[in-house]
Amino acid sequence: MRRYRFVLFRPLQLVPVLAGISIITFILVRMIPGDPARILLGTRATPTAIANIRARYGLDEPMWVQYLYFLKNLGAGEMGVSTLYKIDVLPLIATRIEPTLALVLAGVVLALVFAVPSAAISARRQGRASDHVVRILSTVAIGFPSFWLGVVLIILFGVNLGWLPVSGYGETVVDKLVHLVLPGLTIALPLTAVLTRSLRAAMIAGLQSDIATAARARGLPERLVFWRHVVPNALVPTVNLLAVNIGWLIGGTVVVENVFAVPGLGQLMTRGIFSRDYMVVQGVALAFACATVMINFLADIITVAMDPRVEL
Repeated sequence: MRRYRFVLFRPLQLVPVLAGISIITFILVRMIPGDPARILLGTRATPTAIANIRARYGLDEPMWVQYLYFLKNLGAGEMGVSTLYKIDVLPLIATRIEPTLALVLAGVVLALVFAVPSAAISARRQGRASDHVVRILSTVAIGFPSFWLGVVLIILFGVNLGWLPVSGYGETVVDKLVHLVLPGLTIALPLTAVLTRSLRAAMIAGLQSDIATAARARGLPERLVFWRHVVPNALVPTVNLLAVNIGWLIGGTVVVENVFAVPGLGQLMTRGIFSRDYMVVQGVALAFACATVMINFLADIITVAMDPRVEL
């Protein structure tokens, strides 16, 4: 249990990280050109109406006072009121968590489904044609922009073939899973390229390790040596790699949700930015930050559980 001592003090280290993120987000959001009150009321709004809206939402106060109000609301379990949706931000965010969470999970699962077999084929056939094909495809896939890849998948599987829906989230569980295929693939393919390259290198090192050599000396067939000893050890750095890339993965959902009209946090943030809905943007950014921090924390726990040699 000594290896798990970091669980006790690591959450305390996360507090200043989240505080810094909230301050930076608060300042950056208010640096976006445009007046939320004028955007909300339209171009024909009178100065009196604009002043009333600014006073109603505290936009006429100095920035540091607005931040103190934000902290006060956050301490009370609130994130303010959305100027666009006219409701509390926290319940609004809660209604959008499920699509984003499902999309991230779909992307990670599909990436692992593609990456593990590809890396295994490449590692076991090092230097052969299949190895070169996997390496070339993984190199090319890293450079695919999410918005371009999403449009290509929509045209191919949605418009031309008509196999899959191209927008929305669905109602039933099966319907939701079907709707998540294309956006999940859009996230998974670039992530698969990153994971494949990392797994391939780890598997090749594992095949040459003392553990694999000892397993072969005991008479185990090469297939059992690979899947029982090499693959589990190769997955340990993959967990850390996933945690490192979680920020990129969440950023990718912002683009993908808008391409496929998925009603998640990414789409909510985009609409909040365009409408200068400060409270929504701050709330979603803080939710993304908390998710990133928690996932990295869970990745550390999983890493320690998978590898007894690791101490954090």
